[in-house]
Amino acid sequence: MTKKHLAALNRRAFLANGAAASTCLFMNKVIGQERTNSYPFCVFTKPFNSLSFDELAEKISQLGFDGIEAPIRSGGHVEPETVHEKLPELHEALSKKGLEITVMTSDINDADDPLTEKVLRTASALGIKRYRMKYFHYDTAKSIQMQLADFHRQAVALAEMNHEFGIQGLYQNHAGKNYCGAAIWDLDTLLDGISPIDIGVAYDIRHATVEGGTSWPTTWKMIQPRVQTVYVKDFQWEGSERPSNVPLGEGRVSKSFFDLLRASDYQGPISLHEEYLDHRDPNLVRDHLKAIEHDFAKLRSWMN
Repeated sequence: MTKKHLAALNRRAFLANGAAASTCLFMNKVIGQERTNSYPFCVFTKPFNSLSFDELAEKISQLGFDGIEAPIRSGGHVEPETVHEKLPELHEALSKKGLEITVMTSDINDADDPLTEKVLRTASALGIKRYRMKYFHYDTAKSIQMQLADFHRQAVALAEMNHEFGIQGLYQNHAGKNYCGAAIWDLDTLLDGISPIDIGVAYDIRHATVEGGTSWPTTWKMIQPRVQTVYVKDFQWEGSERPSNVPLGEGRVSKSFFDLLRASDYQGPISLHEEYLDHRDPNLVRDHLKAIEHDFAKLRSWMN
């Protein structure tokens, strides 16, 4: 694959094929299939860089998860430059404990970056189904509409590469004035014409609540057809402007979201993020495990 091959692809044909595939996926969900309300649960393992792969697999399997959301990015479990060697080792250690890499958190948002193909080809060969993309950031000194159009063109090119490798990109909504997707409305423009099979949304209820306040049910309803993974964590306000992460159930994230989720046709993964302890301190591994155990129990109680 070369950088030039993307330009040679027929964008209109690609988008038409993606829309048809998305329609087929939706029909398969709603025709002749009974919903089971059985969701694959994974956990974001950012706090556990100090563990070996075998230790990581052992600890996570003891907590009862189906898999992990693994940071395969700069400073993560695997550096992108070493993905050929190290990602298979992580995959093997998890497989021995019956776990999968449910989501691969990445530094990817540009199909022309030489590391993009390397990482996606390796992940696809291992059977990894989805990865979280790197964010697009707005420059508030420039036209937001023009930047969003540029981001859309990048997303189309990346979606084409995902389609070729049979792997799904995920774009997470993240709170903050410079984050594309914070308001969620712009995600629909960013992904216009792109099948959710190729790039979907990782819907983060914590960040949606920070940005949406009481209006998050409206943006959830709007973006739901694109949602392919759900992220769960909680927060409280410190003062009038700063959100601070807290244990699940002790903050502003409403249980009513999980009622809506259970009532919807969503059957994808749910990824638990515990971010209220310092993930950079290797001495807190045991504390992180206890915190995750607590939050996972709360999450399962809300999803039953």
